[in-house]
Amino acid sequence: MGGVSAALAALRGGKRVILTEEYQWLGGQLTSQAVPMDEHTWVEQFGVTASYRELREGIRDYYRDNYPLLQKVKDRADLNPGAGLVSRLCAEPRVAVAVIDALFARYLGSQQLTIIKSVVPLSAEVDGTRVTSVTLASLTGDTETTITADYVLDATELGDLLPLTGAEYVTGTEGRDETGEPSAPEVGDAENVQALSWCFVLDHVDGEDHTIQKPASYDYWRNYAPEFWGAPLLSLTAPHPRTLEIVTRSFNPLVNDDPTTQLADQRAGGGDEELWVFRRILAKGNLTAGHLQGDLVLVNWPMIDYLDGNIIDADAASRARHLEASRQLSYSFFYWLQTEAPRPDGGTGWPGLRLRGDITGTEDGLAMAPYIRESRRIRAEYTVVEGDLSIAARGHGRPATYPDTVGVGMYRIDLHPSTGGDNYIDVASAPFEIPLGAMIPVRLDNLLPAGKNVGTTHITNGAFRLHPVEWNIGEAAGWLAAFCLDHAVDPRVVRNTPRLLEEFQSLLTTRGVELHWPDVTGY
Repeated sequence: MGGVSAALAALRGGKRVILTEEYQWLGGQLTSQAVPMDEHTWVEQFGVTASYRELREGIRDYYRDNYPLLQKVKDRADLNPGAGLVSRLCAEPRVAVAVIDALFARYLGSQQLTIIKSVVPLSAEVDGTRVTSVTLASLTGDTETTITADYVLDATELGDLLPLTGAEYVTGTEGRDETGEPSAPEVGDAENVQALSWCFVLDHVDGEDHTIQKPASYDYWRNYAPEFWGAPLLSLTAPHPRTLEIVTRSFNPLVNDDPTTQLADQRAGGGDEELWVFRRILAKGNLTAGHLQGDLVLVNWPMIDYLDGNIIDADAASRARHLEASRQLSYSFFYWLQTEAPRPDGGTGWPGLRLRGDITGTEDGLAMAPYIRESRRIRAEYTVVEGDLSIAARGHGRPATYPDTVGVGMYRIDLHPSTGGDNYIDVASAPFEIPLGAMIPVRLDNLLPAGKNVGTTHITNGAFRLHPVEWNIGEAAGWLAAFCLDHAVDPRVVRNTPRLLEEFQSLLTTRGVELHWPDVTGY
């Protein structure tokens, strides 16, 4: 998400951009990872950038133009194709891909933008405090490509350029002695990170049998029961993220709701009480009769959180082993749903469930990429800590402000269970501004974070890792690179020179980046 918005901003700032991508789809967590937008309650009114709103409305218009929506659905300004309860805009990843591609089309035609896919960063050259080049390795052959550029923006899911460039960075948990955060452990642990999840899309055809072959590691996962979980992982029972109470969800693919009555509101709860509706990305009831056999549902549920290891800074063999194990967990949970999940009629298993790899763009039925919640994080000029955001720590819920704001965000501090054995950490957070200081590495001058790799902690990453915040970070990074080139200055000079900071913030404002939360009640 941050890479897309960073590229768009730099392009709109008149710069030439080379955008590289590991997978076939641009868009990260929204597309190759297949996760619908996690957003705050006020997203339809304020609290996101104009370009993010352009993306959202583009997705809605794509459905209006290309799908047989019921007229009452088509006419809704707040059209939610999936009517899921995780977001006010739940949609298929392919539609987001089409909209993103359309945003870039004009720049490809003019050759202002070059996109290179199926590549990963292999190495980098650094001269003093400046990155001079990045070499990419092809995933489809033995070729390597070296790119030189004035600015390098790292929008990888794990902050892959940080070790390659020698940038100072942090992984895992910080200790309370370092950050003073109430939710941090006493001692930090670089290996303790939030679970990743390999998501998938499913639907259900009643009366048919689409049961997959029993996964090789099914028995392992069938007996897997984290100490704090309160049940086997392969079940409908799991801790409630906010209360940690052990709760059993419902799951009924035969649910026959009216999608137009569903309203996502994260203030009211997480929305996962009924899993079928929770992350539904296309609701059959929004379309004319006969168009869709059943709802399309994205599975990004607690039961596929992979807790057995950390892939950040792991050697190649360990990384591959953990990623394959996470895939096996997802297949195992799907198989459990098909064969053992309790039914409302007293039976077990839903053999009519189908993996929809056609929706995720894969032959294996899973998403192209794992859903990554936590990245390497730069050592930054300013690090956002729990005390900046937590309502309990601050004593009020008014927005958190910074003099060097470059955008806004809002989400609860929401951490999934971790590889170190931690349960959910959920802390009520105030709306916040994004400080430029969190985007300035302590030493390097032309490397900028453009995603989750900004100066947050393990704790505050839980509020910064969501779609609109990552988009805003990337957009600010793209505009910052363009601004620095135009003014022949480095990013830290912009932050620390009042005149330049004011000019840069003015540029962001004119480009539709909201720098402050409005003065309203209800936060």
